[in-house]
Amino acid sequence: MQFLRRFIVLYRLPLAILLIVLGVVVTMQVNHGIWVSWIFFLVAILMAVAHFMIGPITLIQKHVEDGDIEGAQSLLSRVKYPNLLYKPVRSAYYMLKSNFSTMSENFESAEEDIRKSLDAGIGDKSVEGGAYLQLGMISYKKGDKKGAYENLRKAISIGLPDKDSEASAYLQLSSICGERRDFKGMKFYYQRAKACKPKNEQILEQMKEMDKYISRVPG
Repeated sequence: MQFLRRFIVLYRLPLAILLIVLGVVVTMQVNHGIWVSWIFFLVAILMAVAHFMIGPITLIQKHVEDGDIEGAQSLLSRVKYPNLLYKPVRSAYYMLKSNFSTMSENFESAEEDIRKSLDAGIGDKSVEGGAYLQLGMISYKKGDKKGAYENLRKAISIGLPDKDSEASAYLQLSSICGERRDFKGMKFYYQRAKACKPKNEQILEQMKEMDKYISRVPG
């Protein structure tokens, strides 16, 4: 069943053309064939619309869950006209692209794709917040501290999917304040990060390092 679904999704356009040809043949060769062939034409139209407006996005999640990044990227590359994708699907498409670009440290492409995802419209506020969190982290890595600060604050104001993400945003804000010598802001955001009670080991390690630094800060 999974194989059949995958086959249909990947070859919707050739199947649609085949159905149209079959419909034409039935119409011409069978008496009153149009009463049968219209079904072929209808299914062909639906397949063609799905090819351009949905693409193979529905198949990608399984690859991501299995850690098959190459398989997921291969499916993404099959989308030739992303602007024709249905807006929520287009948003998911660009967000996936940005995640892969971030993994390969191609921050310029990642930032561009995140903004395209936001322009397409993200229905889930926590996902939108996560997008601004990514923008903030990318801006920081690029040395744009002002952009990082603004995006991180926006991510928090919109809402983030979990406490670990929220703590990560607060920690980065705390770090930016420290670099600005704004020790009051640094301590404020650090306390907010602690209040999130994160579970992620990497974040906890960052908090330990930040705690050591803050203990030496005057005031």
